[in-house]
Amino acid sequence: MTVSRFSILSFLALVLTAITLIPLGAHVFEMSAKMKLGRDAYFVVQGLYRGWAYFGIAMVGSLLACLANAALPGERRDRFLSLFAALMIAASLGIFFVYVNPANQITQNWTSIPANWKNWRYQWEWGHVVSAVCAFLAFLALAWLAVTKKEK
Repeated sequence: MTVSRFSILSFLALVLTAITLIPLGAHVFEMSAKMKLGRDAYFVVQGLYRGWAYFGIAMVGSLLACLANAALPGERRDRFLSLFAALMIAASLGIFFVYVNPANQITQNWTSIPANWKNWRYQWEWGHVVSAVCAFLAFLALAWLAVTKKEK
């Protein structure tokens, strides 16, 4: 069995994308319970996310691995799936910076309560859901690439 640069990058992209899905999936699955919390309880729960920014390293790594994979010579379908995954990871990052991060900033990472905190909560929670959908689509593309790759 020969391992190519494409295989190594595909594996790395898949693993990093899977790591990216850990916090995003957690946000999705806890959202319905968190949206029922009152202001004080919600802000206490938000404190549990300190340090989760390190997951951003995996997301950026996933993006870079997908782009590198797409740039390698090979089958058009493989490059397309890698590029699609890269675009979905880029979209997930874009959603974070446009919707989630502004809520983090205005609330000083959920330690300061603005008057319209419910609007910011809504934006933060749904931003994570849409970001998770994009990352999951990237994961599916990479998984499909892995299971359908033709051996030479």
